[in-house]
Order: sequence, then C-alpha cells, then structure tokens
Amino acid sequence: MKRIIFSLTLILTAGSILFAQESKTVGLSLQECVQMAVEKNINMKTARIDHEKSVIKKDEARSALLPKVNFSGNFTDNLKLPTTVLPGEFLGKPGTTIPVQMGVQYSAVGMLSISQIIFNKTAATALELSKKSSELSNLNIQKTSEDIALEVAKIYSLALTTAEQRKLIDENISRTERLRDITKVIVENGVGKQVDLDRVNVSLENLYTQQSNTQSAQEQQLNMIKYMLDMPLDANLILIDTVGMELLNNTPVLMSDFSDHVTIRMLESQKELNLLNKKMINNGYLPSLSFSGQAAFQGLRKDFDTYFKSGEANKWYPYANFTVTLAVPVFDGFEKRSKSRQADLDVKKTQETLESTKESFSMNYKNALNNYVNNKNTVRRQKLNLELADKVYKETALRYREGMATMSNLLQDEMSLSSAQGGYLTALYNYKEAELKIMSINGEIKNLINK
Repeated sequence: MKRIIFSLTLILTAGSILFAQESKTVGLSLQECVQMAVEKNINMKTARIDHEKSVIKKDEARSALLPKVNFSGNFTDNLKLPTTVLPGEFLGKPGTTIPVQMGVQYSAVGMLSISQIIFNKTAATALELSKKSSELSNLNIQKTSEDIALEVAKIYSLALTTAEQRKLIDENISRTERLRDITKVIVENGVGKQVDLDRVNVSLENLYTQQSNTQSAQEQQLNMIKYMLDMPLDANLILIDTVGMELLNNTPVLMSDFSDHVTIRMLESQKELNLLNKKMINNGYLPSLSFSGQAAFQGLRKDFDTYFKSGEANKWYPYANFTVTLAVPVFDGFEKRSKSRQADLDVKKTQETLESTKESFSMNYKNALNNYVNNKNTVRRQKLNLELADKVYKETALRYREGMATMSNLLQDEMSLSSAQGGYLTALYNYKEAELKIMSINGEIKNLINK
C-alpha cells in the first residue's frame, strides 16, 4: 500500500511539474510580440508617464488664470508695548515731549483674501504652450511605440533567420554523420584511406561547433525578445511566424510626401512650441490687470482671558479692502529682448532641422526601396544557388559512395554548399531589414502595432 501511495505521489508530482513547464510555453507571432512590447516595454511606460506629467502641467498653467482664495489668521502677544513720543502741545504742555505706549498686549486677526487675474497675455499664452507640450508628448508616445516595434521586428527576424541557420546546420550534421559512417566502412574494408575519415571528422567537429554557437546565439536573441516583452526569462518562447513571411502588405512605390510621419509631426509641433514661446516672451511687453481683495476681523485685548467673552470691551473689529492693479512694463534692462531673440533662433533651428529631416526621409526611402528590390532578387538567386549546390553535393556524395569521386571533391562541394547556405541566410535577413526600413519610413510599421 505504501508503495502504491509513493508511486501515485511521484506521478502526480511529475505531472504537476510537466504542467507547470507547459504552462510557461508561449507561442507568439511578430505582431503579438510587437503589441506586447508596446504595452509592457519600459520605454513605453516612461513615455506614458511623461505624457501624464504634461497633462498635469497643463492644469498647472490653467491655474494661473483662476481665482486664488486664502484664509489666514495670526495672534500676537506684545510682551512690551512700543512707545512713541507726542508733542506736549497735544496735552497742554507746550515745549515738551511726552512718551506714550500705544496699542494693547494681545491682538488677533482672521483674514479672507482673494485675487484674480483680469488681463495677462503672458499667462494666457503659457496655457497655450502647455497644451501644445501635451500634444508633443502624445506624439512622443507614438514615436516610442514605432521605435520599439522596429526593434522587436528586427530581433524577431534575426531569431527566425538564426533558427533557419540552425535547421540547415542540423541537416548538414545528419548528412556528414552518414558520410562518416560510410567512410568508416570503406576504410575498414581497406578500400578507403584513414585520412579521408579524418577529414570527415574534422568537418563534423566544425559543424558541431557551428551548431553550438548558433544555439547560443538563438537563446540570446530569444532572451532579448523576452526582455523587450517583459516576459520571465525562464518562459519557453516559440516564434510561430516563418522566416519567409512577407512584412509589407503591398509592393512599395516611390513617394515624396512624408508629412504624416511621426518624426515630421513632432518637429512641426516643436516649431509651434518655439513660436508660442516667442509669443509669450513678447507678451511680457503688454500691461497686465489684476484684482485683489481682503476681509478680516481683528480682536484687540488687554487681557487674554477676556478674548472669547462677550461684552462691550471685547468687540471684534471688521475691516475690508479691494485693490485693482495695473502693471505697465517700462524697462527691464533688455531682458525680454534677449529672450525673444533666443526664441527666434530656436524657431530657425527647428525649421532647418525640419527641412533637413524631410530631405533625409526622401533620400533614405529611395535607398531603402533600392535595397528592397536588390535584396529581393538576391534572395531569389541565392535560393536557386542553394538548391543547385545541394544538388551538386548529393551527386558528388553518390559518386563518392560508388568510388567514382574523391573525398577532396566531396569536401569541396560541401564547402560550396556551406557558402551557398551562408549567402542565402545573409540575403534573407538583409531582405527583412530592407522591408522594415521601408515600413519605418512610410509608416506601415504602425500595422504591426494596431490590432
């Protein structure tokens, strides 16, 4: 009975471990990876926090135009009353001065004050500036998401290419192991040479090394994807897309208008910010009008214990006032003039950057389009070359087994096959990079983000 219970416990434990391992296996397409990264990546989190901060700053700028209401109170104990000197003429003693203590020992004031800006163009423009800053931070979120999408797509494509490389290496190993077994039999039968077997073993060891390096590179690439997706590193991530998938929805065509690109829109928004900043500085030359008022009650007592007692001697004396202030700037030592000139230079600097970026986009897109066409043709040629090299190797291997070809011929064809495989994989990844470059410039990268 104990043995049965122990066996069941082992089975249940093994089952739970297996279930836990399987539950950590995640299969993701490229679009799913991009969407997870945009949702969880640390750069996106900080960009969203910056946007929230800009929204709060907009509320802060608006508060300058709203009324300010304060309540204050104070209590004073005049331990020693101040003394003043009165002319004796006031008290019928001409030619003398009479010292007199003024006030009472205890005084208290409760005051309600209010202030309101009536006209201030600088504060109004500051509110416009904060709204535009909020728009710019929102564009920054979009740019950050597109940058993350591009990086995830690159590493995803690289991982798929590495997986294809590993597949080809595994096939090479299987093929070379069969060749080793055949060569071993030939040598044992005295037909072949030991040096031929040694050559095959050397080639096999090189393949084992390539397999190990490729496996390590693939694990690092998957770990990078997990990090960008904020996934546990011990999760078993499976990339379900294929290396031959097309990333572009349509064949790209030449274009010259990039005004809708998020980078251009950010520069346009930055230019508007600089113009608003200059406007705010120049508004400092305009007069401002404000209103303030206060109402208070004051209590004056000789004795503290009578403060809160009613009576003729214990009155609270009210007072109130309001003030309308007109401030007209006259001369500030040319401070605003210097700031306005600096703001004007910022506008010119942003305009120059904007024009240069537009030209750069146009040039980069033409180059990307050219690379796309060239790499697409290269992939097709390299694939045909790979198929031909594989066919030649198989024919030479068959002739070698029949004794009609030497080991040198076979190894030479194997090197040609390996070179063709490398050329095909390189062309394949370059083609993916060209696709992603076009998508990042023409805006199609957003298709990977939007569901």
